[in-house]
Amino acid sequence: MRKPWRVAVVGGGIAGLAAAVRLRDRAPAGTEITVYEQSGALGGKLRTGELAGQPVEFGAESFLMRDPTGAESAAVALARRLGLAEKIVHPTVGQAALVIDGGLRPIPGGTLVGVPGDLDRVATVARPAADADADGGRPLVGPDADVSVGALVRSRFGNEVVERLVDPMLGGVYAGRADDLSLVTTMPALARAARVEHTLTGAVRAAQAAAPRAPGAPVFGTLAGGLSTLVEAAVTASGATVRRNAAVRELTPTDAGWRLTVGPTRAPELIDVDAVVLAVPARPAARLLAGPAPTVAAGVGALDYASVALVTMALPQPRLPELSGFLVPSTEGLLIKAATFFTTKWGHLRRPDGLALVRASVGRYGEEAHLQRPDADLAATVHRELSAVLGTPLPAPVDGHVQRWGGALPQYAPGHADRLAAARTALRATHPTLVLAGAGYDGVGIPVCVRSGETAAEEIITALGGSAR
Repeated sequence: MRKPWRVAVVGGGIAGLAAAVRLRDRAPAGTEITVYEQSGALGGKLRTGELAGQPVEFGAESFLMRDPTGAESAAVALARRLGLAEKIVHPTVGQAALVIDGGLRPIPGGTLVGVPGDLDRVATVARPAADADADGGRPLVGPDADVSVGALVRSRFGNEVVERLVDPMLGGVYAGRADDLSLVTTMPALARAARVEHTLTGAVRAAQAAAPRAPGAPVFGTLAGGLSTLVEAAVTASGATVRRNAAVRELTPTDAGWRLTVGPTRAPELIDVDAVVLAVPARPAARLLAGPAPTVAAGVGALDYASVALVTMALPQPRLPELSGFLVPSTEGLLIKAATFFTTKWGHLRRPDGLALVRASVGRYGEEAHLQRPDADLAATVHRELSAVLGTPLPAPVDGHVQRWGGALPQYAPGHADRLAAARTALRATHPTLVLAGAGYDGVGIPVCVRSGETAAEEIITALGGSAR
């Protein structure tokens, strides 16, 4: 009789937990799944806390409802699998703004992460370069090339479109700069179109047409009760043994699989398993890969991350515009890079007493020194800058929270996708029962992380001999 599989999932973020659920669903009955989480909390960047007696997200706020093909996103599919579909809610206010010259201007429609498909529609916030997006008789990007988003957009539309539109919108997602971020990884649909189209406006329109969305269909969703309910439900559905505060310090290949060295150096625990899903960020992954796969470790370790702080405040009856929030170009000179008016954006969070929950994101790649300020200083600066942008003094908060996320957001340099594919190919060839997942390798956002974890689980199942279900 074949012994039950033993699979270790290193990393208890949503990618690791999605891998555990998929393993439970598809692997042979009796498979032993253990999740090792270095910290005391599961969920990674999904963390629901409480402010002024109300649940509020201290990490990721929402997820995309659709994937790039227009199908249901992996996050929605996972929520459905876990019996949470009826808890999905959508924004009741979707319009956001940009801070331009110290004031708020609505974000123009028709763009793809700020890159316009119609130059006239963005004229209220940025002046495109005249006649720069001419048809040169060949595709914008070569068949195997990758460029930075900023370089491509600057070459076709000029500096102002990048600085006032693309940079703040990409920065809101990655806390990075458009001039440093890979087109292929951060905007894959546009990259595909740019390999065919001769103008950037044409490429944007082609990318938008390739993923049609039904009129009025919600773009984003979240879970009533908080995204930590997704984490809790995934743990339950996976049936995994969860080891919190269990740092995996070494991975060693054995004849039958892998040996994990877990815990403190003075009293390490040695655990043998058949396969490993490695769902941790690049630097810790590179350290664990350095022994069994040094070449892969070098490729994975090249990925860098930005750190951010999220400052959330409960404000008594402030005067807030009917907006979901705003984004801030770096040229505005503010510490805040984005703000979300939670109780305006999400109807299920609104309170009869008029207390408003407002969150600001602080920190851009290369500006980590700003995050060295004490919590009280960060909160005071955010309160002051919010008041300035809104043009009215905000009331003093009755409650607040500062959540710091060190090394949270990956910075995808041009060529990242090829480097990652090469690393995974090399790892698959030499160690097929060790698979990378989530943690920013394949992109950001809950659906990407869920899909990455599920794909890793399928690879493990294949490597161990296929599913019994």
